[in-house]
Amino acid sequence: MAAAITGRYPADSATESDTALGKEFWLVRPMYFTTLHWSEDGAEHRDCFVDSDGVVRLPYGLTSAETVTHWAELPTLPGGMTHVVLGEDVQPALQNAWGARPLT
Repeated sequence: MAAAITGRYPADSATESDTALGKEFWLVRPMYFTTLHWSEDGAEHRDCFVDSDGVVRLPYGLTSAETVTHWAELPTLPGGMTHVVLGEDVQPALQNAWGARPLT
């Protein structure tokens, strides 16, 4: 899925009056949602998003420096019903979708 993240950079910049400093950002990244994820450090995460770098991000409203505010399932590949292609099926799917010749 594609998920939008919002936050401020630098993340820890706030004054005593609780007015946020830093620049607000929005970022859309490919992620997947899972009910259970184990990080490389052994930490357990529940009901979270995991981005392509393995960073765990929580849904909006939960404690996280960068929360996921919006998400949508990625569209299907052209001419098919497949959203994601992994492994040996990648090249044939790309060739079929784009009419491309095989990579050598």
